[in-house]
Parts: sequence; C-alpha cells; structure tokens
Amino acid sequence: MKCMGCSVWQVILAAAVGMLARCGGDDPATPSSGQTSSGPPAMRFSTLTAAESGIDMVMTCGGRPSAQILEVNGGGLGLIDYDRDGDLDLFVANGATLDDPENGPGCRLYENLGGLRFRDVTDAVGITLRRWAMGVAVGDYDGDGWDDLFIACYGPNVLLRNVGGGRFVDVTDVAGVGDPRWGTSCAFGDIDGDDDLDLYVVNYLDFDVANPPPQSQFRGLQVMAGPHGLSAQNDVLYENLGDGTFRDITQTSGCLRAQPAYGLGVVFIDFDADGRQDIFVGNDSMPNFLFRNLGTGRFEEVGGFSGIAANADGGEQATMGIGIADVDGNGFPDVFTTNFSSDTNTLHLNLDGTFFDDRTMQFGLGMISRPFLGWSCGFYDFDLDGDEDLLIVNGHVYPQASMEAINSPYRQPPLLFARVGHRFARVTDPSVATFLREPYRDRPAVFGDLDQDGDIDVIVGELNGPIRVLRNDCAGGNWLIVELRDPRASAGNHRGLGSSVEVIHDAVTQRRWIYSGGGFQSSSAQYAHFGLPGGVSTVTVEITWPDGYHQRRESVFVKQHLVVQRDDAPPPP
Repeated sequence: MKCMGCSVWQVILAAAVGMLARCGGDDPATPSSGQTSSGPPAMRFSTLTAAESGIDMVMTCGGRPSAQILEVNGGGLGLIDYDRDGDLDLFVANGATLDDPENGPGCRLYENLGGLRFRDVTDAVGITLRRWAMGVAVGDYDGDGWDDLFIACYGPNVLLRNVGGGRFVDVTDVAGVGDPRWGTSCAFGDIDGDDDLDLYVVNYLDFDVANPPPQSQFRGLQVMAGPHGLSAQNDVLYENLGDGTFRDITQTSGCLRAQPAYGLGVVFIDFDADGRQDIFVGNDSMPNFLFRNLGTGRFEEVGGFSGIAANADGGEQATMGIGIADVDGNGFPDVFTTNFSSDTNTLHLNLDGTFFDDRTMQFGLGMISRPFLGWSCGFYDFDLDGDEDLLIVNGHVYPQASMEAINSPYRQPPLLFARVGHRFARVTDPSVATFLREPYRDRPAVFGDLDQDGDIDVIVGELNGPIRVLRNDCAGGNWLIVELRDPRASAGNHRGLGSSVEVIHDAVTQRRWIYSGGGFQSSSAQYAHFGLPGGVSTVTVEITWPDGYHQRRESVFVKQHLVVQRDDAPPPP
C-alpha cells in the first residue's frame, strides 16, 4: 500500500488519466480508459446472492471506515477439500477490531454441497480461531493425506491440522510456528527435495494497537499512517522436519540477508527450471525479493540482479497481488503484480529463467490500471478458448479517496481482461458480468471449478463486506483439469506442489504450474486447468514433478477432471 513518495511525473500522469476517464463519459466511481473490449461471446459470470450460495457472512477488518493501516488489508480465502469428497470447500480468514484484536467474529469454514451451495461447518469441525487472521496456506504438512491450514495473523500465527473425520486441531505450539509478529501471507513448498512441505511466512511491520501512529498527509488528504515511517519486519522460512514440527532456518538459509520489508505476498515456484523451488516475495513500497534456491537449504536473493525487484523505471512498487502464467509461451513462469493507484500493475516476463523484463505496456496492462488499486488477481481461461484471461479485484485503502481528490475512488470495480492475440483487452460489457460496473472494496479472491462443470469460478472477499460467489457461465469450448497425486506414504506434498503440467494438441502447447501462494493472502485450487478449442477431443499431457521426474499420458480425452498418480513410486502399504 504505497502511501507516499510518488514522483511529480507520476502525479501529472495520474491527473491526465483521470481527465481521459472523465472525458470518456465514464461514471467517476468506475474509472476506465478508452481501451476496452466487449469480450468474447462465451465469457459470462453471474453473481450469486447469499441465499443462493449459503455464504452469508460479512468479513470483519477493524472499523468502518478504516483509520489505521492494520484495518485495510482484509482477510484471506482458502480453497481446501477438507473432507476429501472431491470438491472445493472454502475457508475464510476473518479479522477483528482494534479494540479487541484477539476476539473477532471468528474464521469460518464452508462445506461445498455441490451446485455452488455451501454450508457453515466451522463449529462442527472444531475451528475456534477468533484472532485477527489474514493469510491462508493450504497443504498436507504432515503427510497423512489430509490437507491442513496455516493462517498468518496479526499476533501469533496458527497451524490447524486436519486429523480426518471432519475435525481440525490447533497444533501451532507443537509445530513451532507461532510467530507473534504481524503475518500477512504464507505459502507451502518443498525447498529441499525431501517430499514434505516447508513454509514461508511474510511479515509486514510493527504495529501497536494500544499506541497507533498519528495520521499522515497524502496529496492534501488526512489519511492513515504507513507503511513509510513504520518499522518493517523480516519474514520467516521454516523447514519441515518430517515429525510434525518445523525449524526456523531464516538465518541459515540466507533469507535473513535481505533487508526487513513490508511484505504482502509470496509464491513458491521453480522460476529457472532447475528442479528446485524458488521463492518470490512481493513487498509494499520496497524492492520485491526473488530467492533463488541453491540447494541444500540455501537461497540467494537476486531480485535486483534478475530485474524483478522493481518496474522498468526502477520504481519500487506496492506489490499486493501476484499472478503466474506463461504469457509469452517460452516455457518459463512470468509474474504479474497488482499495485497502488497512480501507478501501473506490472507484468515481468521471465526471459530465460534468470532475467525478467517489464513488458506491461506491450501487453496492454499499463496505463489502463493507473486509477485502480489492485489486490488479488488470477490468470485463468475463463472463456475456454485456449488462452488465459486475467481478473483483478480492486479497492482503495483510503476512505477519503475520490476521483476529484486523487484520481482514484475508494470503491472500485474489478478489471477483467480477455486475451486477444498478443495483448489483453479490457472487458466492460455488463452483460458479460454485472460486477464490471459495480464498485467494491475488494481484497482477496480465489479461483477454482467450484461446481464441477469444467470452467473456473471465483469467490471474492470485500473489506468489511460480504463474500461474493461468481459463477462462470461460459457457453462453449472444451476443458481439462489435471490434478496430481503422489502415492508415496511419507510424501506430505501429495498434490505435487511445484510441478508443471503441459497439454499438447495440434502442435500447440499450454503450460500451467501447480503452486502455493499468489493472489492476495489466499490459496486457490491446487490443480492445472486448461481451456481447449471446441474441435479438440484428445490431448497429450506431460508432467514435470518437482524433482524433475517426467511423466507423459497420450490420447487423454477432454472434458474430464483427470487425476494423475506419480508412476515411479510404489503405492503406500
């Protein structure tokens, strides 16, 4: 949340964009540029009512309006098949208030009943977490076949072990992961190739609810203070010891050599295709980190060297959301980040696994984003036409924000982009989705096929607002979902986090990564989804597991949720 420090040129450009938006006839509450597209006819979303979805909670995050920086992030969301019935359930990391940060309304778990209908099972499963919760990571840390939940909090973080039978147990103290600082995001990944899940926790800054900082000035507005002027924190990297406990290896791994930072996001992924999971960390108003995995539990911070620490102008941005895709088709994961208003979101192309280049403008994602303050984002093939589109949810941090004051309103609509050739085109037609013209204070979003019809649905959380379920009503196209299973009994990484999946048809290759992290403080479906042209009936599937093992399936029929088991390991006894 980059509160101060914009250059004069940024201010001038922001004003110009605001004038263009108003001259274009747009409602000031819904900023837009002239670069729009009606979108492909197949792309359609419906917003379900709370009565239709069964999710009737309002997310809590401090006062209304927000007055302190602790109150502006909102909580996270996590998709988890907690009962192993084959569909995705929803965990909501709920917040609290400055008056009582340890006793908010509580986190919630919603069971997916099918047909995008959910029911609250929080009490039944034994979840009693009422602390100010933020980030969510999903993974089977203990290798028992049941996905667990790690929650980053303001105050001690929490690890909830899924013991099966529809029950969770708080094992934070036993596992040794109750860091008392302000954690924002978190992610699981296997950093040392031992088939269990290690853990990275992103920390933000020092904040004392009993002694909050005085307000600050932003372009003539009296606003909350921070992050500048407040003390940044170091993150934490935990090694999974395989016995239900973790060890803090931040210092020995080399991660502590990075400066303390205002951290907001993290992704585990193998950026250079060397068979080792690297770590990308999105920081607020400071350089982003890229920790290159050197093996044997050691990392080297190469954000500045690789070009991903800042944008093309050398600007240190306010990175909130993180999206991963192979945008240019060269086989390496590219990184998209959402940022503060009067700045642009940023697309860094991964050129060769070592160097990144800011190509935001080339793909049409730059100036159009300047009036918006972006949070969660995701690349998914929403219209099943064979390429990935992009959805970004938005909302300002300053209740005082307006187009007249800072060229950016407090409430903002999501941005939906369709991939059109070598660029992305903004979709504005309200018949595609009514939310394209409706302003919100959105923060987290998660993506997955929630109704098992083959297309990607979305759940969005709003700051001090309701949870919204966006049903994808895509009309046409084929699809394939590939879910991985490692049958080795001791493998905590039974979903193959860190793997890449390729689908090949008619000399066309699509590529996805199965990873933890990204979005904003949230965890989406941990499988690979592919849209395919209508004439495609069979494809070839190639999988590269985290340790580099390759697996190939020929003549795979489309329109199925394919579960692939690793074939070089004996089944569990």
